[in-house]
Amino acid sequence: MSTNRWLGWTLTLYGCGLRLFECLNLRVQCFNFDAGILTVHDGKGQKDRTVPLPQTLVPALNKQLRKVADLHEADLKANFAGVFLPNQLSHKYKNAAKEFIWQWFFPQPSLTLVTETQEHKRYHLHESIVQKAIKRAVNDAKLTKRATAHTLRHSFASHLLEANYDIRTIQELLGHSDVRTTMIYTHTVQSRTLKQAKSPLDFDNE
Repeated sequence: MSTNRWLGWTLTLYGCGLRLFECLNLRVQCFNFDAGILTVHDGKGQKDRTVPLPQTLVPALNKQLRKVADLHEADLKANFAGVFLPNQLSHKYKNAAKEFIWQWFFPQPSLTLVTETQEHKRYHLHESIVQKAIKRAVNDAKLTKRATAHTLRHSFASHLLEANYDIRTIQELLGHSDVRTTMIYTHTVQSRTLKQAKSPLDFDNE
């Protein structure tokens, strides 16, 4: 696995405070580079939310987007059947699976054979690849505590609180329906309101 790709989804997990499957389920249309926001669709509880895109991560995300575009072009030339979509979408929009905006932002390198139709479709990166890569990195770093993909989301919330972000703002960024969940999750450090939310990756640029 290339270091650049590993860093891409790792920094996205931390920089946007995403759950693992929220990150893997990202599609091209989730990214609004002009507005500097990322839209997370169908998060926990089937809710949508927006989070700020880390500006320090934009060059790497644009590079990943170009890779997705190249892969998409190759797939079209190979006459593949598109990406996997929710059933209701695939039935309602017949050509959506092949449209660029619906492509996975972190796609699985290989195609998947659908036995019922004998078509090849592309799925997003499998969660086990991410989990194994993080475990390997944790072992290589000789960390004394267990760390997983969810640790990056926990760090996102904790670092925002340490930077005096309001607990309600962090609740919205994390997609918690109840602020009490956020209070427990982040160990309730003292906070004060800041006017504009940023990703922790951008703190050094202030």
